[in-house]
Amino acid sequence: MVKLERLRADHAEALLAFELENRAYFARSIPDRGDAYFAEFDALHQARLAEQDDGICHFHLVTDGEGTILGRVNLIDVEDGSAELGYRVGEQAAGRGVATAAVAEVCRVAGTAYGLTSLVAVTTLDNPASRAVLERNSFTFVEDIAVAGRPGVRYRRAHLGQPGTAGSKV
Repeated sequence: MVKLERLRADHAEALLAFELENRAYFARSIPDRGDAYFAEFDALHQARLAEQDDGICHFHLVTDGEGTILGRVNLIDVEDGSAELGYRVGEQAAGRGVATAAVAEVCRVAGTAYGLTSLVAVTTLDNPASRAVLERNSFTFVEDIAVAGRPGVRYRRAHLGQPGTAGSKV
């Protein structure tokens, strides 16, 4: 069972460890955050919390229910009832349905707790796992795009707060 936890100040140390542990794994499918991200992590973490307090973004950790971080699910650039969804799951949890369950739960929370009406998400064409997570959660194709210079796809999901095809149990 996985649990979605809203980002808090006391998550900083464990989150940094998670990001460092999975840096090379993440860089295989998405652009690396760069050395500055890790060197300035504490300030960036505080900035994320401020954005969350202002309602601009909603950041979440995906945990195993006992506090071990398995991944992240974020809603960024909240505006006019919509936000962009971003997520990443660590190598140790990949392929176990964690991302599908976490995205289902954040869609429910986005509609019920945050009052959002739609989410958009982008991924590259060479990331079939990410595309599958979105499609299992009732995201539909919007358009072909470029993502960091690579061919990609933009998806959208409306009807938040309702289960997608994957259900919303986490």
